[in-house]
Amino acid sequence: MGDKLEKVPFSRKRRTTISGGSSLKTNGKKSGCVENNDDNNTTTHTIINKTHVEKTAQQPVTGKPTKEKGRPEALYDKLRCHRLQESLLSSASGYSNYRGILNWCVVMLVLSNARLFLENLIKYGILVDPIQVVSLFLKDPYSWPALCLIIVSNLFILVALYIEKRLSVGFVSERVGFLLHFFNLSMILCFPVAVVLLVSSMTPVGGVFALTVYTILFLKLYSYKDVNKWCREIRQAKARTLARSQSFPMSHKANGDAVQAHVTYPGNLKHRDLYYFIFAPTLCYELNFPRSPRIRKRFLLRRLFEMLFFIQLLVGLIQQWMVPTIQNSMKPFQDMNYSRIIERLLKLAVPNHLIWLIFFYWFFHSSMNFVAELMQFGDREFYRDWWNSETVTYFWQNWNIPVHKWCIRHFYKPILKRGTSKWAAQTAVFLASAFFHEYLVSVPLKMFRPWAFMGMMSQIPLAWFVGRFLRGNYGNAAVWISLIIGQPIAVLMYVHDYYILNYEETPSAGMA
Repeated sequence: MGDKLEKVPFSRKRRTTISGGSSLKTNGKKSGCVENNDDNNTTTHTIINKTHVEKTAQQPVTGKPTKEKGRPEALYDKLRCHRLQESLLSSASGYSNYRGILNWCVVMLVLSNARLFLENLIKYGILVDPIQVVSLFLKDPYSWPALCLIIVSNLFILVALYIEKRLSVGFVSERVGFLLHFFNLSMILCFPVAVVLLVSSMTPVGGVFALTVYTILFLKLYSYKDVNKWCREIRQAKARTLARSQSFPMSHKANGDAVQAHVTYPGNLKHRDLYYFIFAPTLCYELNFPRSPRIRKRFLLRRLFEMLFFIQLLVGLIQQWMVPTIQNSMKPFQDMNYSRIIERLLKLAVPNHLIWLIFFYWFFHSSMNFVAELMQFGDREFYRDWWNSETVTYFWQNWNIPVHKWCIRHFYKPILKRGTSKWAAQTAVFLASAFFHEYLVSVPLKMFRPWAFMGMMSQIPLAWFVGRFLRGNYGNAAVWISLIIGQPIAVLMYVHDYYILNYEETPSAGMA
């Protein structure tokens, strides 16, 4: 009995140690049984403790540490302040939020140009003169050759429409129609050249404006000719007569629903249809242009305000900033002082590039969107993200979408269909572009210099070099450098030659 009384408390202690376990079955009669249970319980107690430690080690660290290990871990975290990581400006860090640096660049750009503008005002005073702008277009207030030249262009439009009407009814053959169109398009390019060179009252600015209008007209009527020819080929292929319809898409009722009528050939051969295309902000003709549902008056007024504001800003920057720099560049050119020439070139690059960017926004966004909204022209893709260009080719494909579409549709693809290689076709496109650039500069200045032509043709090796050796940001930087530096070089070359021909010969003739 003494042994039983001594071991009963011991068995209770074992039951409280093993939590959640079943009660031990002991009679307390045999001490051997009690001792055996004691060994088993000790082993079980050891296994449970080991399992508890392993589970505790596997549990993730949370914000609220346990009572047992919270304080040691918190103290250990205080000892650590470093971890494996890259610097933000390293490419391996993956960091890309440079908005603050971009804002800093904008602020620095504004401040530096503000300093240059203030320096210009202190040195030259206010040179902006709106009256002088009128003299750039007119020498004689009673003679308006550029405006008269633009009015005469309607004759070529009517001739193109007359030829297409005769072709649609089979009055003339395709070969004769081709010759008539070729003569009409040739006259569009040659007639204004003769007027600009022979009429003494034509100013250079007026000549540039008139020739630009005739160049656009040439591209439009060329597209008009091609599309109508394709329509005749489709009609002949289908061997059936297409129903005539009205020129403009109109709504009429059919079974109670509004249905949009589409123009079909030769129902498009009308004055209203052709003149809509002439004034539309596109160079590629279609029988059915995408149309916007209505004219947004607020949008129209915003674009009109931008047009008026930016044209005034352009004139002011040219008169106040660009003209004095060009005038001060003549003496270094005459003395062939190369260091001063480079200095003047870099000084001219900033205002020239700023003016070019403002002109781009004024023409391709404000003006063309204004005309498109007024005419309810639906396709407003006049430019793409050329500022992200990583190659020269990408820039020329995206900065002027109307011209790019025309080149692809009416020049590049027809050349490829004749079996020409892509490289030869691209070279031909740059060659045609170089011709029109020189056409719009040399003829109004009445001097023939190849600077614009050479500048455009130099884009071919530049495009090859940038595409072959420069990628990513380096290619984009190369495109920007070519834009910032290339244009001032051409400007200085033309201004220098024009100054030599028109202003330096007069004093020598007077002295003789």
